[in-house]
Amino acid sequence: MAKANIKADFKSDIKKVWDIVTDIENYGWRSDISKIEVLEQGKKFVEYTKSGYPTTFTITKFEPMKRYEFDMENGNMKGHWVGIFEKTPVGTVIDFTEDVEVKNPVLKLLASIYLSKQQQQYIADLRKVLEE
Repeated sequence: MAKANIKADFKSDIKKVWDIVTDIENYGWRSDISKIEVLEQGKKFVEYTKSGYPTTFTITKFEPMKRYEFDMENGNMKGHWVGIFEKTPVGTVIDFTEDVEVKNPVLKLLASIYLSKQQQQYIADLRKVLEE
C-alpha cells in the first residue's frame, strides 16, 4: 500500500473551499484532468487525465463542510481517499489522505512519490482558483 497525506491552510471560507472541491462538474481549475464524466449524480464519476487515462470514483461519505470520501480504481491501482475540512478563525484547513494499493509491481516503487506530487499539484491548483 502507498499512502500520502497533505494538509493546507486557506484564507477562504470553508463553504467556498468545500464547494470547489466537491463540485465535480466544474473541474476547469484542475490542471491534471481533461474531463469528468458523471455516471451517477452524487455517487459515481470518472476522471480522465490529460492523456485520457480514466479513474473511476465512488463517493462513500459526503458530510457537507466536514468530510468527503471516495473509493477509486483504475488499471494501475485501487484505493480510498479521505478529505477532512475544518473551519478556523481565519479560514479553512484541509487534510487529504490517499491510500492506494498499486496493481503493477514496478509502479509500487514510485507510488508514494507520485501520490505526493499529485497532492501538491492539487493544492497549487486550489490556491489558484481561490486566488490565494
